Amino acid sequence: MKYKATMISVVAVLVFSVASIAQAETTLRLLTWGSYAPDELIQKFEAEYPDITVEVTFSNNEEMIAKLRATGGAGFDLAQPSHDRVHAAQLEYDIYKPMDLSQIDTSVMSEVHLEGVKANTTIDGEVYSVPHQWGTSGLMADKSKAPDFKHWSDLCDPMYKGKTSMRLKRTILLGTAFSMGYDPFAAYADLDEYQKILDEVVEVLIACKENVKAYWKGGDDLAALMLSGEIVASETWDSTAYRIYGENPNIVFVPPSTGALTWIDTFTLPRKGKADDAAYKWINFVLRAENVTIMSGSSGAIAAVNGGQDLLPPDKKAAVNAAFTPEDIANLKFFANIPPGIEDMEGKALEKIKAATGG
Repeated sequence: MKYKATMISVVAVLVFSVASIAQAETTLRLLTWGSYAPDELIQKFEAEYPDITVEVTFSNNEEMIAKLRATGGAGFDLAQPSHDRVHAAQLEYDIYKPMDLSQIDTSVMSEVHLEGVKANTTIDGEVYSVPHQWGTSGLMADKSKAPDFKHWSDLCDPMYKGKTSMRLKRTILLGTAFSMGYDPFAAYADLDEYQKILDEVVEVLIACKENVKAYWKGGDDLAALMLSGEIVASETWDSTAYRIYGENPNIVFVPPSTGALTWIDTFTLPRKGKADDAAYKWINFVLRAENVTIMSGSSGAIAAVNGGQDLLPPDKKAAVNAAFTPEDIANLKFFANIPPGIEDMEGKALEKIKAATGG
């Protein structure tokens, strides 16, 4: 009997040990943007949830879709595509699964951003994404040298010849289209109409090449151009402008008169993810007020939570307040869902501009 009791005890210990090891090996595999998983938050999360290890792969919209498409939605447990990149990718490739909103404290989320993302990512009544952080693309100007700079078209104004910059990506196509009086997002429904708009935009941007000192490719490149005084204005991500503002308060983000182009990066579950519970824990964790400030300090973006602007670190809050009025916020232009074929059309337009400008 003693032998039998001992064996039972040994088996019990082994079962407990195996269960503990299995629990300790839970891995949350994040597919996200650079700066969206700062070490400080990962360490804090893992301390709170010692049974979860966070593994991070930094990416961008195009790469996220490509990685998940290649695996049928496997390899990651939580992805962070922008709100306009979910609907079409899901319809074409079936790489995501619906979210269980009961697992998320959506009460802390900004209603306008939550409803906006839900509207963009609901398929057959199922919601596939919720918002995380948001920001805009627009203009940046040194107000001591270009005090009246406020239109996309100002990038090509002869008075700034050789003193502006832009990035040859889809944002400059869209901004230029808006400056010409078009609504490119409305034209997505008619690809022939959208192609006509792109053709006109290409002509404008090729003619603009004498104004462009350099075509920037990354935020550091652009920051160096602005801070050195080589350029006085540029198309930009708002986060880059906010960072520069701390070094030179004359350089501010300028929401274009037609409205800053607004993106929302989301939380989205890959279809074959294996750690949904850990993913929901991470979502709720990073949306806590004290963690929002850490995240925004890393990314430069504003959390899509109630009072997100007030939760920014002090330096970034000052930069945002210097850039946006309430009217500018009301005039935001949210990126529309990208239908199949649009990115190919835009890619060809950009190649024509690059070929003609050396950009």
